[in-house]
Amino acid sequence: MTDILIVEDNKELAELLCRFLRNEGYVVTVAESGEKAVQLYERYGARLLILDIMLPGIDGFGVCRRIRESDNVPILIVSARSDKEDKLNGLILGADDYIEKPYDIDIMLAKVNGIFKRRYALDEIADDDLLLNKTCRIVYRNQVPLEMTAKEFDLLLLLMENKGRVLNKEYLFRQVWGSDSSSEPQTLTVHIKWLRQKIEEDPKHPRKLITVWGVGYKYV
Repeated sequence: MTDILIVEDNKELAELLCRFLRNEGYVVTVAESGEKAVQLYERYGARLLILDIMLPGIDGFGVCRRIRESDNVPILIVSARSDKEDKLNGLILGADDYIEKPYDIDIMLAKVNGIFKRRYALDEIADDDLLLNKTCRIVYRNQVPLEMTAKEFDLLLLLMENKGRVLNKEYLFRQVWGSDSSSEPQTLTVHIKWLRQKIEEDPKHPRKLITVWGVGYKYV
C-alpha cells in the first residue's frame, strides 16, 4: 500500500509535490486521471488521497464519491476552484479538507503530517526495523512497505502483540485461521517460513521469529 496517492493532471505540479512528500519519508504514487486513480486505489490502496477536481474523465468529485462508497481513507481536495459551492460539494461528498491552489507547500506538508499523526500514529507497533500499522494493515521494514497476505499480517500482529511470550501452535492456528478452518495445521509452519523471508536478515537463522521446539513460536 502506498502512503499518499496524488491525483493531479498537471505533471509539473504533481512532480513537485511528490518530491516534497518523498523528502518527508512518504511512499507516494501519482495518477493523472480520475479513472487511473480509482484503479490504483482499488488495487493497491492508500493512506491519504490528495485530489484535484478538474481532471480528465472522472473529475475529483466523482473520485471522492467512488472512494467514499467503500472506504474512509482521508481525502484532501486541492483545487483552483474556490467557489463556496465547490467547497461545500467536496465536503458533503466526504472530503476531510479543501485546499485552494496555489497553496503554500509548508502548510500542505503540515496538514499531511497532521493527518498521519492523528489517524495512524496511535495504531502502530514499532520494533527495531519493523513498523506495523493495524489500521492500514501494512508492515514496513526500514520504511519500505512489505507485501503480505492477510494471514501473514494477522499472524505477525498476534506475535508482535505478545512479544516475548511463547504462543503454542494450536493457539496460533485457532486465532489466525479459526477453529472451524479447513486448512491444514501445517500451513502455520509455511506462513512462519514466509514471514521470516520478509522480516529476517537471515531467514535460516531467525532472530525475530523464534521456534520453541515442541511448543510453538515467539517474537523477540
